Amino acid sequence: MEEFWNLEQQLEKAIRIFLDYLPKLILAVVIFVVGLWIIRIINRLVHKFFERKDYDETLESFLQSFINIGLKVLLVVAVVTELGVQSSSLIAMVGAAGLAIGLALQGSLANFAGGVLILVFKPFKVGDWISAQGVEGSVKQITIFSTKLNTFGNQIAIIPNGQLSNGSIVNYNMENTRRDKFDVGIGYGSDIKKAKEILLHICADNPDILKEPAPEVYVGELADSSVNLTLRFWAQNDLFWPAHFYVIEETKLRFDQAGIEIPFPQRVVHEVAD
Repeated sequence: MEEFWNLEQQLEKAIRIFLDYLPKLILAVVIFVVGLWIIRIINRLVHKFFERKDYDETLESFLQSFINIGLKVLLVVAVVTELGVQSSSLIAMVGAAGLAIGLALQGSLANFAGGVLILVFKPFKVGDWISAQGVEGSVKQITIFSTKLNTFGNQIAIIPNGQLSNGSIVNYNMENTRRDKFDVGIGYGSDIKKAKEILLHICADNPDILKEPAPEVYVGELADSSVNLTLRFWAQNDLFWPAHFYVIEETKLRFDQAGIEIPFPQRVVHEVAD
């Protein structure tokens, strides 16, 4: 009987504590829900602000990510404080856990620092086509921790900013123009001068290929079964690929018309009599 009475007292005490704590819990939930709603509105307003202003897309993406995460951190602090954790106690807890969190999140901190470096030094921006960490693609978004690339196959590659800031980056859009190098082999019995003239005429006939710097063609190698010619020409970045594929196709068509052979590997099979 005494045990039952003690259990009833403990239950009443727990219910009383819960009822005393319930208003704070409800208020904390309300703060959390309303806070998320307000953060969503602020993010939308920030996005509209950047749309109206002519800001760099790289800066816009980074700041939006930073503001979103910062507001959510403040919301968590407000909710925890409302639940009864004193600000001083919270600061002490954060300070005590700071070292452990820092060690656990070394990669994330490095990625954040890398994002800041990318924002400051601008090795690339949203829309640039880059090659980094073994991946090529168009920069889709730069956040505080990672950069998203849209690859040639329309796939999304996510690269941590720490690796990007510490590795080699090739930015194909940094300059307005870009030079192409096209190698083609002709037979040893073909007319080298005529082949070179055809390649230069191909470049002259295409308005996408720049006349200055002038295209140039030279003998690059005397290979085992072909004389390899190297053509170099310049084009605007946005017209580079159309010019590149045009040269390849026209070279085959015009070489065929002129009777210039483009050698290809051949295998001769000899039948051995029994």
